[in-house]
This record gives sequence, C-alpha cells and structure tokens, in this order.
Amino acid sequence: MPPISYAGASEAPADAATDRFDIARHRFPDIHRIAVLRAGGMGDFLFALPALHALREAYPECEITVLGTPMHEALMRGRPGPPDRVIPVPPSDGVRPGLVNASETDAFFARMRDCGFDLAVQLHGGGRNSNPFVQRLGARHTIGTRTPDAARLDRTTPYLYYQNEFVRGLEVAALAGAAPSRYGCEPVLARVPGASGIEVLAKAGIAVAGALVVVHPGATDPRRRWPADRFARVAAELAAEGAAVIVVGDEGERALCDAVVETASRSLLSASRVASVAGLLDLGELAAVLGDADVVIANDSGPRHLAHALGTATVAVYWVGNLINAGPLTRARHRVHLGWTARCPVCGADCTGMDPAAARCEHDESFVTDVPWRDVYDSARQLLATAPPATPPT
Repeated sequence: MPPISYAGASEAPADAATDRFDIARHRFPDIHRIAVLRAGGMGDFLFALPALHALREAYPECEITVLGTPMHEALMRGRPGPPDRVIPVPPSDGVRPGLVNASETDAFFARMRDCGFDLAVQLHGGGRNSNPFVQRLGARHTIGTRTPDAARLDRTTPYLYYQNEFVRGLEVAALAGAAPSRYGCEPVLARVPGASGIEVLAKAGIAVAGALVVVHPGATDPRRRWPADRFARVAAELAAEGAAVIVVGDEGERALCDAVVETASRSLLSASRVASVAGLLDLGELAAVLGDADVVIANDSGPRHLAHALGTATVAVYWVGNLINAGPLTRARHRVHLGWTARCPVCGADCTGMDPAAARCEHDESFVTDVPWRDVYDSARQLLATAPPATPPT
C-alpha cells in the first residue's frame, strides 16, 4: 500500500512511511458504526464490496451502512451483508442526480448525525462533491479518496481515474486499518436464502433443461455495446448445442433483447431454446437467475458485475479503458474480450480520457465492434466445460 496521507501530521504514526505495509496498526479505536458513501449505479455498489468485507473483518462488531440508492437497498433486501443496511441519499450535486431540495437535504444530514457514525468512508469519486458530503455526516473520523482540489478528510489516498475500482476501495479501507478479507480482492455478494432462478424462469413459462446461459446485450453507455447480431450468433450456437439461452434486460432494453432472440431463432430448429425475459424481472429475480446461470455473456454492465459478485462464470466484452477500472482481476471464471478503439469512429476525437480538458464527443457508435463473435463463443464453451464451481457466501 502507498503511504497514507493524514490531514494533520500529529495524527500519523511516527514511522507511517516505513511501516506502511502493517495495515492493521492504522485501525481507529472504539468504532461501532461505519457509514460508506457509494451512491452510483449497480456496478458502483458491487465494486465497493471488497472494501465492505475488509471493513467487516477489521471491525467485526460494527454496523456498516451504505449511503446509496433505492436500487442498492432493493438488491440487499433479504440478503446477508455486509452492508447491514442501505440508506438512500437524497439528490445532491455530484453525488446523486436529481432535483436538489435544500430542506430535504438538511433533514437527511440531521438524521445521519443522529446515527452517531464513528467512521465515514468516501468511496464516491475524487471528493470534490463527495468529501464535503461526508464531512456533513458528523462522524468522528473520515477517510476516502481525494483529488488535489477536493476538501480534506482525516486520511486520504490520491484519486487517479485509471485504477481498478475494487483495489481503489481496498486502498481506502486500508486507511482505517482494514486489510483485504478472506474473500480476496474481487466482489462477493451473498445469495438470498432460498432464492431460485430456475423457479423464477418457470413462473415466466420457461423450462430449463441442460446448461443455463444468460445473455445481457445492453449497457448504459451505447459505446460499450457489442452488436446485437454478435450476441445472437453466440446464443444460436450455444442453443444448438443444447443450452437454454435466456436474454435479460430492463424495460428500456426490451427491443434490443427481442432483436437478439429473433436473430438467433432464425437459425434454430427449436426457437424456444432462446427466450427473452427483458422487462419482466425485478432486481431480486434477476439476481436469482444470474446466480443460477452456468455462464453469463454480457457487455461491461451492471448485470455482468452482479453475476460476477454472485459467483457465476462470465464472458464479457469490454472497451479496453473500462477494463482497467471495472474488469475482473482473475480468469479462471471470468474471460474478457477487448475493443481497442481509442478514437471516436465518427469524428476521431480522443476518447481515452488522458486529456482532462477534452470533452466527450456527441457520438455513440460502439467501441467494441472489432471483437469477433467466435472468440466470445469459444470462451463460453470453455467455461461451460471447465469452470470450477462457485462458492459464494450464504
């Protein structure tokens, strides 16, 4: 771990620079309640899980609260933690999108101060907006990431954009003396006891026989989407070999998922082996289906990250820059195929993010069209044949 940055020199151990690998010595005393700010999308929440597990092992008697979104709260409903609870934050500039209501925001922070947090952990970006947010919680100690122009916390580590988010979170947890947990450096999410994806599909009229392959062709950023006809080709090949292929997505992705099914089904004698449940599942049902899948094939997206955290083998198509921040670290159960496009295919704008002053161009053409369908298909077949069994916590 890099040397820890302290707001006040008097707080730093005398040999902090030379003894930086003894993480446990940096633990705070008398910590009973921990708040963790991570109020982004599904993937953002899942990326924070290694840090949450690290904090749980360092402070086993603590209550860990994630300050997140209603989606995070729904995902954790009935599911063993960490976290122990999720509290949705109100719309706040640079923290959660939406119309900011000053009185609602003030009431939220008053409730949070009443919670008596001992430690507030900022895992929500570089800190320009999130560090002042964390300071308003009234915690005795604050830690997090920080860009040079962000407000100081008690202990910080530098925020540089290109870093794996699992590891970034663990660096922050280390500021509180929390080493990586027994689950390691990748996300691990417990299953909801008794939840069955096979039963969810049966209620939707889909009987699964043979291997269950789940396909998610969507992504929030259109530039991360592999073409639908490529997903369809892989789905058709696997279905022809006996797999049940289920295409998932939210309501806004229904047309995209239908296109994958229709294209795949044209080459199959039994069209029922590829089916879509897009827009039909709530978040808990989606998690159950992903958790029961033998392999999930997807773009860099929330469902892919969720499948990963649940212990399911995945094959993913990534733009190379996103792989650095959001890609799996291991390959026994997770295969990735990369699009290497660095400039917009339409206007040629540099899209690497290396120039902080460069604005995003207005074009949404895919950056991953150069990934061959057969490479993804081959990875899926390999994982179906050889992936070691998952051992998620319960």
